[in-house]
Amino acid sequence: MTDYSRLLGPEITAFIARVDACYPADTAQRSVEQQRDIYNAMCKVFHAGHPDGVTAKDDALTADSRTIPIRRYTPPETHGEALVIYYHGGGFVVGGLESHDDVCAEICAATGFPVVSVDYRLAPEHIHPAQSDDAIAAFRQLAADHDGPVIVCGDSAGGTLSAAVCHTVRGEAKAPAGQVLIYPALGGDESKGSYVAHADAPGFTTADMKAYNALRSGGRAISGDPTFKPLMDTDFSGLPPTVMVSAGCDPLNDDCRDYRDALRAAGVKAHWVEGKGLIHGFLRARHTAEPARLAFAEITGAVAALGKGQWPY
Repeated sequence: MTDYSRLLGPEITAFIARVDACYPADTAQRSVEQQRDIYNAMCKVFHAGHPDGVTAKDDALTADSRTIPIRRYTPPETHGEALVIYYHGGGFVVGGLESHDDVCAEICAATGFPVVSVDYRLAPEHIHPAQSDDAIAAFRQLAADHDGPVIVCGDSAGGTLSAAVCHTVRGEAKAPAGQVLIYPALGGDESKGSYVAHADAPGFTTADMKAYNALRSGGRAISGDPTFKPLMDTDFSGLPPTVMVSAGCDPLNDDCRDYRDALRAAGVKAHWVEGKGLIHGFLRARHTAEPARLAFAEITGAVAALGKGQWPY
């Protein structure tokens, strides 16, 4: 058993207690709709508001006769020509425009880039490839309408979708200029490493990941599909410069190392920041825990650098 009392500091421990207080003991036994309500209520507890001067406006895209809701964030002062497209986390099952509203607003303020949050379809009502189809369709439309570089960014499931976009559209006239992945699920080996060492980590377990994957796949066995798990790809060439920020105490931690190594072996610029003493979902601790604040600064710094065509690593 991993002793998290030794690995996690008091600020993250207090954050865990605050999150746990939002979840009834029988949450896992409740319906998906009830779980979404619980998750959304938790997100409201942690919502930090918008930085001064950032404005937000809801909009929608149309793709293949379906509507994809989006939210556009505009900074008080633009510091470059880049656009950031953000895909939210939530295991492909929960989350939406509200769950990561403050995160997107803060990325917008910190970088000076406009940000668009994409409200892709959720499982289990919509199984794979619905989520990646929406993510890719949204990217293509938003990129086609933007004259400058486009950076894709996302946390957890949103990190998976960001990578899925990059693997799908590489070589197209408009492809991402960079990607920033926050504790992403990339499809690493579940039989070893962090999947075992942190199988019962606070905030997110290996069993949680498997349950979300089963809902997303509709119970099907999916292989060789990098839009499902990007590490399933056999060719990592031609992908954009990539920065990943993981949580050290997270089953998904090693995915970032493995993805970085695959990218570098294919000649792609890749950098991994391992968030020591952090757990999955640490974005919500960025205002109360110093390690999370520093990790968020790494994230916004990476988005800003990639949006300006810089590689400071």
